[in-house]
Amino acid sequence: MAPELVSTFRWLIPRRRPATTEVSPMSEAIDWPSWATKTPSSERENTNKFSSNFRTSKRDLKAEMRRMDVDRWTLEDVTGSSGFPGVVVRWTLDGVDYAVACDRYTTKRDNLRESYLWIKETRKRADRPVQTGEDEFAAARLPSAGEVVEAAPSPYVVLEVEPDADREAIRDAYRERVKDAHPDNGGSEAEFKRVKQAFETLQDGGSR
Repeated sequence: MAPELVSTFRWLIPRRRPATTEVSPMSEAIDWPSWATKTPSSERENTNKFSSNFRTSKRDLKAEMRRMDVDRWTLEDVTGSSGFPGVVVRWTLDGVDYAVACDRYTTKRDNLRESYLWIKETRKRADRPVQTGEDEFAAARLPSAGEVVEAAPSPYVVLEVEPDADREAIRDAYRERVKDAHPDNGGSEAEFKRVKQAFETLQDGGSR
């Protein structure tokens, strides 16, 4: 199951705006989006694929929001380390609201890193000279009533490697993941294709 990253965005040419406003609500309960399904606590995963701590990921997210030239943004999480580990990132651009939510992992640190990487990879796809029927952030605009769109994780997350991994590390990770994902080894056709697509994207340099 892919981490819960739901919701869409139009990538626009940056314009000069007042400084981005960041707000991190400090509370004992998070305002979890009604359109995002929570991962049962028994199904949340422990992972060691992210080495960055919470503070570093928050700093990286802040820099990413500046690159996107948003009007304002918020990072919502539960105070302390023993509560609900999910995070919600919300932002507004030209009056349109967007959000991503992730609670797939057992720690806020990893859920925040996953969210940041998804936003970063989605933003970087706008640099490619390819036209599609939808904008790059079509999976992050807050859905209308009854509409839910699941966003695919970044290729780094699929292959379980860090964004700064070299080609050899990516290749080794791909060989392991594609073997496990193969239908003959208990995987699925969808997962097998997703692993292959992630590897091809990184080989092409699309996420660098």
